[in-house]
Amino acid sequence: MAKGVRVDVWLWSVRIYKTRSSANSACAAGNVRIDGAVVKPAKTVTPGQTVTARTRGRVRIVEVVELHAKRVGAEVAEAAYIDHSPPVEPRSPKVGPAGVREAGSGRPTKRDRRQIDKLRGR
Repeated sequence: MAKGVRVDVWLWSVRIYKTRSSANSACAAGNVRIDGAVVKPAKTVTPGQTVTARTRGRVRIVEVVELHAKRVGAEVAEAAYIDHSPPVEPRSPKVGPAGVREAGSGRPTKRDRRQIDKLRGR
């Protein structure tokens, strides 16, 4: 087993980022930290270190257990780290835009128009 693997390669191989180039870009943008320090893509990661990665509006905090230089399956990837990330917030239900009427329901009445204007802040 290797002593260390590039952090961008490791993040890609354990499926935290979908592509290696997106992992590389995240490192270059300062969205990846190892033990609290911002790192460049070429920094090596070793078992026992904590990697913090911001991805798709979520912060992932993982402790490195195994090193992989090639992309692995999801089950193997989950065994390569211990996830210390905060739980994902549930999505709020989508609310339709205010003042939108169903198609084919005809023209709005004067009362309907007043309510639509009130919703739109007019």
